Amino acid sequence: MSTTTPLRVLFCIGVNQNFFDLPTGQHKTVWDGTLSMLRQLHELPGVQVLGTIDDDQHLVGPSGSWPWTCYVLADVPDQQTVAAACNLFRTVQVGEYGLWRYMKIEARIGRPLPDVTK
Repeated sequence: MSTTTPLRVLFCIGVNQNFFDLPTGQHKTVWDGTLSMLRQLHELPGVQVLGTIDDDQHLVGPSGSWPWTCYVLADVPDQQTVAAACNLFRTVQVGEYGLWRYMKIEARIGRPLPDVTK
């Protein structure tokens, strides 16, 4: 058992123009790929997802940078696992393409704030 403090990671996820260019009715395949990516993220060894924020009701259109479409906050054991999480966008398939064709991810790595309640 490792005694190192996990990394606090904010995964910032943006939807790009290719998603919006899909014909009506084909967006569900991207959603299915997104759910697969999220399941696989949860299953990465040592990853503890702390919460998510989805801004799709208040942000319409592509989000190539801030503000992002959605966020996943997680404790992650190391940088290698952060890279593996980001790599899911290359390996999860949406039809004949990788998820990265429709979405992008950026990982912001920090640490938890001190507990000021003690």
